[in-house]
Amino acid sequence: MLALSSAGSAHAQAAPAAAGPATEAAPSLPSVTVSASGLQLGASDMTTPVTVLEGDELVRRREATLGETLNSEPGITSSHFGAGASRPIIRGMDGPRVKVLSDGAELHDASTISPDHAVVSEPLLATQIEVLRGPSALVYGNGAVGGVVNVLDGKIPTAIPPKGYEGSAELRANTGAGEGAGAFSLTGGAGNLAVHVEGVARDAGDYRVGKGWAPEGEPARKVLGSFNRTNTGSVGLSWVGEQGYLGAAYTRQSAKYGLPGHNHSFEGCHTHGDHLHCGAHAGEGEDGHDHGAEEHGDVPVVDLRSERFDIRGELRNPFAGFSALRLRAGVTDYVHDEVEDGAISTTFKNKAYDTRIELQHEPIAGFKGLIGLQTSQRKFSAEGEEAYVQPTVTRKLGFFALEEYRVGDWRFEAALRHDRQTAEAQASGIERSHNGTSASLGAVWKFTPGYQVGTSFTRASRAPSAEELYAQGLHMATSTYERGNADLRSEISQNIDVSLRKTSGDTTFGVSIFRNRINNYIYGRTLDAVDGLQLLQYSQADATFTGIEGQVRQRLNRNLGITLFGDTVRARLNDGGGLLPRIPATRAGIRLDGNWQAWEGQVEWVQVARQNRVAEFETATPGYGMLNLGVSYNGQFSSGTPWQVYLKANNLTDRLAYAHTSFIKNAAPLMGRNVTVGVKVAF
Repeated sequence: MLALSSAGSAHAQAAPAAAGPATEAAPSLPSVTVSASGLQLGASDMTTPVTVLEGDELVRRREATLGETLNSEPGITSSHFGAGASRPIIRGMDGPRVKVLSDGAELHDASTISPDHAVVSEPLLATQIEVLRGPSALVYGNGAVGGVVNVLDGKIPTAIPPKGYEGSAELRANTGAGEGAGAFSLTGGAGNLAVHVEGVARDAGDYRVGKGWAPEGEPARKVLGSFNRTNTGSVGLSWVGEQGYLGAAYTRQSAKYGLPGHNHSFEGCHTHGDHLHCGAHAGEGEDGHDHGAEEHGDVPVVDLRSERFDIRGELRNPFAGFSALRLRAGVTDYVHDEVEDGAISTTFKNKAYDTRIELQHEPIAGFKGLIGLQTSQRKFSAEGEEAYVQPTVTRKLGFFALEEYRVGDWRFEAALRHDRQTAEAQASGIERSHNGTSASLGAVWKFTPGYQVGTSFTRASRAPSAEELYAQGLHMATSTYERGNADLRSEISQNIDVSLRKTSGDTTFGVSIFRNRINNYIYGRTLDAVDGLQLLQYSQADATFTGIEGQVRQRLNRNLGITLFGDTVRARLNDGGGLLPRIPATRAGIRLDGNWQAWEGQVEWVQVARQNRVAEFETATPGYGMLNLGVSYNGQFSSGTPWQVYLKANNLTDRLAYAHTSFIKNAAPLMGRNVTVGVKVAF
């Protein structure tokens, strides 16, 4: 199954294509523009795998968090921390190695610091989600070793609506968590001015898991503290002219969600050298470990507030020799309180700004490309019981260039980037600076109509994050005691990626294999464990990631198609250093899709293998299979306004399933049988 699979094709392109008589032209995948490619390329022109969700496929795949929305795509899983926080994991890499962008601008929240912190991106307001790796990803930061997730939205209009206004409204509900959600989007304009407003409200309770799980003291089969209540709103204004646009938007998001698995029995735990000690010392108590504290209080709640101002603009043909000038800038004020027993225990703050300027030049001797500048500053602080990272200021400055050259059936691409990062710990006064140069070469060869092969070679340098440098303290959400290392060096990643794709005909497929050797790989090495609490020391060692991912679709007739898909990744330290923790298990699946008149539907079985390739102090995770289905109907009102109703049912067999990538896999299994119904109207 894996030998026939591919992650290289855009998922949106895999939608069923209507077929006609045998005499008509062979069907081909529709063109999808990848905004994050830097050069506005089509998905078929990319040298490395790309996943694009848009249109009806995006509507069907969307969940409450970005991680869960992308979790079923080949090569992509999620960190899964209950229902409120879930970040994408690409090819086994997460955290700062995966950059999340909002239309090309980096999001600044606290999700790279810990998996219990939410990504401030709302899937219900996304118009397109792109996931890419390789040379084009390099221009968004040399730290994006895993890849880039770019979420496109409409909060800053780029054009005046032809009829003066356009918008959409959507309502949906989910049975697994008693969720209700609504979203709206409206753009209006006249002359050269356009205004946009949008919003989402979500209210979901604790969700039910599969059969066979009911921990003592918790509601039957419900994960205590897995609720999620989110409100997001944006207002934007743009000036639109013949040569481009310039606009600004204000976005506010507030959320309250629980932190399942929070264990109060670890309060007071500390280190003695490379060992953990919990409870009283000799003479201070009988056994020095208050296990009864686990029943103390309610599940902690994250109370999140994020405000962001965005500026976006594009000027076409700004001056001689250049075809476009693009601007992305933002200011973020993020804060979240972790509330226990009605009182604030810890407050996390992240105040940041970022600016990105791209200048695309006209072809020079056949070369087409862009140069750019990117700068950012992040002031992060944590105050309270779990302030395990001292206040830090991180400044980044990067210069980049991306060039392409086409000849015959070949397209070549090269990227170069240099970054400087300074991370200062304000309490201790320690400051560390890192410089890194990254480069990438790629090529795609369309050797015969409908077939192409792509390859890329990347050498990337990633500077350690402030948390990896300066962490020091107990982190009860993940049941860890974390210790940073101010002497960490930059990672050096050397990646090769090869893909084969077929984009037309009754059979479309692709296969992508990769090997990523990382010198000085930074990871949390477990030195000791006591009753589930782990002592993590940020350390460095050479590591290698290898894998294969993808899908193949066979059109059976004009109404039916069948798809096989899957992925696997192996990650280990070199020279017999052992396995790395929380690496996704191997997956494989089969999907049958169909369409008839205004109806579309699909049914799939996904099998996740047991993950017994585990690191020291890590437990194996059992495998599971899930049966999912979806159906939608597209109609029109008498006025011509389109509407859609949809239904999707996940985990129909109500299997008890655990995510190996989660720090709290046993405390928060995946959702059991659940059904989502929704209606969307576009006008």
